[in-house]
Amino acid sequence: MNTFLEIHPEVKEALEKGKPVVALESTIISHGMPWPKNVETALAVEEEVRKAGAIPATIAIFNGKCYAGLSAEQIRYFGQAKDVWKVSLRDMPYVISQRLYGATTVAATMRIAAMAGIRIFVTGGIGGVHRGAESSMDISADLTEMGQTSVAVVSAGVKSILDIGLTLEYLETKGIPVITYGQDAFPSFYSRRSGYPSPLRLDSAEAIAALLHAKWKMGLEGSVLIANPVPAEREIISDEMEIHIQIALNAAREKNISGKEVTPFLLKYIADHTKGESLEANIALIRHNARVGAEIAVAFAAG
Repeated sequence: MNTFLEIHPEVKEALEKGKPVVALESTIISHGMPWPKNVETALAVEEEVRKAGAIPATIAIFNGKCYAGLSAEQIRYFGQAKDVWKVSLRDMPYVISQRLYGATTVAATMRIAAMAGIRIFVTGGIGGVHRGAESSMDISADLTEMGQTSVAVVSAGVKSILDIGLTLEYLETKGIPVITYGQDAFPSFYSRRSGYPSPLRLDSAEAIAALLHAKWKMGLEGSVLIANPVPAEREIISDEMEIHIQIALNAAREKNISGKEVTPFLLKYIADHTKGESLEANIALIRHNARVGAEIAVAFAAG
């Protein structure tokens, strides 16, 4: 066992017995939502995974180790602490060696899940190619990690604050299958449609599990992006959301927000200026992703 890895006893037992396990990220707790919604949502997401028949493994870093599976007390700590790092791959050695507290992004969560032997990971939305990347070169490490780490990612598509078209092109370049669950249109986080067609479509957890087995048994390393549209009753139409995104992007430029601070700034700004509607959509979609991700994990464990 890796000396930098601590697996929760319940998660460890499930993995040893071949039971379904679902990895969950921790940035949504420390950097994605305000207290106490962040902790309420994290605990509710774990419960969604359990109700669907799988074991949740929320992933984070502290005490010099990567943790696959947190206690409720640890989740509450991450929800209130002010000094928690937002950790992507480049930050992991520093945060671990300095024994700091770190909430893991998609890329870091994937890597730790792979270390633990977890194949299915649920998040809200993945990072990608930022708008204006042709001059900023701002491309999320999520995408490069997906190209090399064999952990499937269930999300509500690509965050709508990004350049979705370029992100889909980048995923194709990296050879990452992109599947939308139950519809032909690729979703855009808050919205069920992004304006782009989905490269692939599958309509059941069993069909997705079969694809995952086929890919990895053939030695085709890397992730699969499973885009799960936000529930229709919580959708914010993409044209309406785009207005809020443009205003938020202008505000970020005016305040010189850059790097890994951009996404949390934009999400908070949009939540504040949609009277909480976008936050409620975010909560609904992550819970929905957890249900679908757990169903996929159950089907995958069944072989």
